[in-house]
Amino acid sequence: MHYLKFERIPRATISRLAVYVQELEVMEQQGLKVISSEKLAHLCGVNPSQIRKDLAYFGEFGVRGVGYYVHELRGAIRQSLGLDRNWNVVLVGVGNLGRALLRHNMLRKRGFVIVAAFDCDPFKIGEEIAGLEVNCSSKLPESTQEMNVEIGVITTPPERAQRAANYLIEGGIKGIVNFAPARITAPDYVSVEYVDFIHHMFSVAFNITQKQIKGLF
Repeated sequence: MHYLKFERIPRATISRLAVYVQELEVMEQQGLKVISSEKLAHLCGVNPSQIRKDLAYFGEFGVRGVGYYVHELRGAIRQSLGLDRNWNVVLVGVGNLGRALLRHNMLRKRGFVIVAAFDCDPFKIGEEIAGLEVNCSSKLPESTQEMNVEIGVITTPPERAQRAANYLIEGGIKGIVNFAPARITAPDYVSVEYVDFIHHMFSVAFNITQKQIKGLF
């Protein structure tokens, strides 16, 4: 078990660790046993010192003059991120995005198992999607407690996001990933992450504009 050496870890570090583990998984599939910090840094789009700094939050990794053992480093990062186990997940909001996530096999491969789906639309309740029957949102609190669910995903319209969050919190959810374009209120003990595609589009548009101003293309 790798225990944190520091109480607070920058969000940017967590994001980079996710990139590291994805690249290491590809290397392991290719049969690569050892990777240098320079090569790993190049693949992940960072510099070697950044990788060493990020990993230092969790302990000592790598062998001087050799590099990192792919399997061991991948396992250590997954353990540090809590990815060395399966997580039961429920999804609220079975629109186009919700349906896509329900059918997304990569989530299960990564250890995030959607065990139930909920919606308040009577025309969707009872429908079966990817082997799951859509249930009424009002049944969510009781269901999450029975299924030992810790993570909830919200893919509702923005005006229904808070109600969905309330159901999840009532059901004992410990973390929420909110795809709805709305801010939600949750207790401090509930971890909330927002996924807003528009924000990423804004960032890309800004970066392109800045490069055009600098004459990079």
